[in-house]
Amino acid sequence: MDISFGEILLSTVWFMLVFAWIWLMVSILTDLFRDPSMSGWGKAAWTLFLIVLPWIGALTYLVARGRSMNERAAERARQQEARMRQYVREVASEPATTASASTSDDLVKLADLRQRGVLTQSEFERAKAVLLGSNGNVPQRA
Repeated sequence: MDISFGEILLSTVWFMLVFAWIWLMVSILTDLFRDPSMSGWGKAAWTLFLIVLPWIGALTYLVARGRSMNERAAERARQQEARMRQYVREVASEPATTASASTSDDLVKLADLRQRGVLTQSEFERAKAVLLGSNGNVPQRA
Protein backbone atom coordinates (compact mmCIF):
# COMPACT_ATOMS: atom_id res chain seq x y z
CA MET A 1 0.00 0.00 0.00
CA ASP A 2 1.58 3.22 -1.19
CA ILE A 3 0.18 6.49 0.25
CA SER A 4 1.55 9.77 -0.99
CA PHE A 5 1.99 12.97 0.96
CA GLY A 6 -0.71 14.66 -1.15
CA GLU A 7 -3.26 11.99 -0.22
CA ILE A 8 -2.48 12.45 3.48
CA LEU A 9 -2.80 16.22 3.10
CA LEU A 10 -6.11 15.89 1.24
CA SER A 11 -7.46 13.49 3.87
CA THR A 12 -6.48 15.93 6.60
CA VAL A 13 -8.28 18.78 4.84
CA TRP A 14 -11.44 16.67 4.43
CA PHE A 15 -11.31 15.63 8.08
CA MET A 16 -10.97 19.27 9.16
CA LEU A 17 -13.93 20.27 6.96
CA VAL A 18 -16.12 17.53 8.42
CA PHE A 19 -15.08 18.46 11.95
CA ALA A 20 -15.74 22.17 11.26
CA TRP A 21 -19.18 21.32 9.82
CA ILE A 22 -20.12 19.25 12.89
CA TRP A 23 -18.91 21.98 15.25
CA LEU A 24 -20.76 24.64 13.27
CA MET A 25 -24.00 22.63 13.25
CA VAL A 26 -23.85 22.02 17.00
CA SER A 27 -23.19 25.71 17.65
CA ILE A 28 -25.97 26.87 15.35
CA LEU A 29 -28.55 24.38 16.62
CA THR A 30 -27.67 25.19 20.23
CA ASP A 31 -28.13 28.90 19.58
CA LEU A 32 -31.29 28.29 17.58
CA PHE A 33 -33.04 26.26 20.26
CA ARG A 34 -31.91 28.54 23.12
CA ASP A 35 -33.28 31.67 21.46
CA PRO A 36 -36.51 32.58 23.28
CA SER A 37 -37.52 35.20 20.73
CA MET A 38 -37.88 32.75 17.82
CA SER A 39 -41.09 30.81 17.33
CA GLY A 40 -41.29 27.05 17.04
CA TRP A 41 -42.07 27.31 13.33
CA GLY A 42 -39.02 29.49 12.77
CA LYS A 43 -36.85 26.96 14.59
CA ALA A 44 -38.33 24.13 12.52
CA ALA A 45 -37.73 26.02 9.27
CA TRP A 46 -34.10 26.78 10.14
CA THR A 47 -33.51 23.17 11.22
CA LEU A 48 -34.98 21.84 7.96
CA PHE A 49 -32.87 24.33 5.98
CA LEU A 50 -29.75 23.21 7.85
CA ILE A 51 -30.49 19.52 7.20
CA VAL A 52 -31.42 19.86 3.51
CA LEU A 53 -28.66 22.31 2.53
CA PRO A 54 -26.09 22.07 5.33
CA TRP A 55 -23.30 24.38 4.17
CA ILE A 56 -25.55 26.95 2.51
CA GLY A 57 -27.91 26.84 5.51
CA ALA A 58 -25.07 27.29 7.99
CA LEU A 59 -23.55 30.19 6.08
CA THR A 60 -26.97 31.82 5.65
CA TYR A 61 -27.65 31.46 9.38
CA LEU A 62 -24.29 33.04 10.23
CA VAL A 63 -24.93 35.96 7.87
CA ALA A 64 -28.52 36.49 8.98
CA ARG A 65 -28.20 35.85 12.72
CA GLY A 66 -24.45 35.83 13.48
CA ARG A 67 -24.39 39.11 15.39
CA SER A 68 -27.38 38.22 17.57
CA MET A 69 -25.89 34.75 18.05
CA ASN A 70 -22.78 36.35 19.54
CA GLU A 71 -24.85 38.73 21.70
CA ARG A 72 -26.91 35.83 23.11
CA ALA A 73 -23.75 33.86 23.90
CA ALA A 74 -22.17 36.87 25.65
CA GLU A 75 -25.36 37.46 27.68
CA ARG A 76 -25.48 33.79 28.74
CA ALA A 77 -21.84 34.03 29.84
CA ARG A 78 -22.55 37.20 31.85
CA GLN A 79 -25.56 35.59 33.54
CA GLN A 80 -23.61 32.45 34.36
CA GLU A 81 -20.75 34.49 35.83
CA ALA A 82 -23.18 36.58 37.89
CA ARG A 83 -24.85 33.42 39.24
CA MET A 84 -21.45 31.96 40.12
CA ARG A 85 -20.35 35.15 41.90
CA GLN A 86 -23.63 35.25 43.85
CA TYR A 87 -23.24 31.61 44.83
CA VAL A 88 -19.65 32.16 46.00
CA ARG A 89 -20.73 35.20 48.04
CA GLU A 90 -23.55 33.24 49.69
CA VAL A 91 -21.37 30.23 50.50
CA ALA A 92 -18.43 32.31 51.73
CA SER A 93 -20.47 34.56 54.01
CA GLU A 94 -23.01 32.08 55.34
CA PRO A 95 -21.05 30.19 58.03
CA ALA A 96 -19.29 33.26 59.42
CA THR A 97 -22.48 35.30 59.58
CA THR A 98 -24.43 32.49 61.23
CA ALA A 99 -21.74 31.80 63.83
CA SER A 100 -21.18 35.44 64.77
CA ALA A 101 -24.90 36.17 64.82
CA SER A 102 -25.62 33.26 67.15
CA THR A 103 -22.67 34.15 69.42
CA SER A 104 -23.72 37.78 69.67
CA ASP A 105 -27.34 36.74 70.26
CA ASP A 106 -26.23 34.41 73.04
CA LEU A 107 -24.16 37.21 74.64
CA VAL A 108 -27.16 39.54 74.56
CA LYS A 109 -29.30 36.86 76.22
CA LEU A 110 -26.67 36.30 78.92
CA ALA A 111 -26.44 40.04 79.64
CA ASP A 112 -30.21 40.24 79.88
CA LEU A 113 -30.31 37.32 82.32
CA ARG A 114 -27.62 38.99 84.44
CA GLN A 115 -29.47 42.32 84.48
CA ARG A 116 -32.72 40.63 85.55
CA GLY A 117 -30.89 38.89 88.37
CA VAL A 118 -31.31 35.36 87.06
CA LEU A 119 -27.52 34.93 86.80
CA THR A 120 -24.90 36.11 89.26
CA GLN A 121 -21.83 37.98 88.04
CA SER A 122 -19.62 34.86 88.40
CA GLU A 123 -22.15 32.67 86.54
CA PHE A 124 -22.35 35.28 83.79
CA GLU A 125 -18.54 35.39 83.47
CA ARG A 126 -18.28 31.59 83.31
CA ALA A 127 -21.05 31.30 80.71
CA LYS A 128 -19.49 34.09 78.66
CA ALA A 129 -16.05 32.46 78.81
CA VAL A 130 -17.50 29.12 77.70
CA LEU A 131 -19.42 30.78 74.87
CA LEU A 132 -16.46 32.80 73.60
CA GLY A 133 -13.91 30.07 74.30
CA SER A 134 -15.77 27.56 72.17
CA ASN A 135 -15.36 29.88 69.17
CA GLY A 136 -11.65 30.39 69.84
CA ASN A 137 -12.03 34.12 70.57
CA VAL A 138 -11.20 34.20 74.29
CA PRO A 139 -9.44 31.47 76.26
CA GLN A 140 -11.46 29.98 79.08
CA ARG A 141 -10.67 31.07 82.63
CA ALA A 142 -10.33 28.65 85.48
